[in-house]
Amino acid sequence: MAKQNKDWKALNIKLDRTVYEQLEKYCEETGLSKTVAVERILNKAFKEYEEKR
Repeated sequence: MAKQNKDWKALNIKLDRTVYEQLEKYCEETGLSKTVAVERILNKAFKEYEEKR
């Protein structure tokens, strides 16, 4: 069975070099792609933000 495509939007951003290096290290250690890692990190941050509101 074929994998369903996600509904997505492209995002092109500039990151501080230190943050980018942390992201790369995180991805290497976890085996996640940068896309998946950033989605998970942002989702966690948004959830925490909503809980504090």
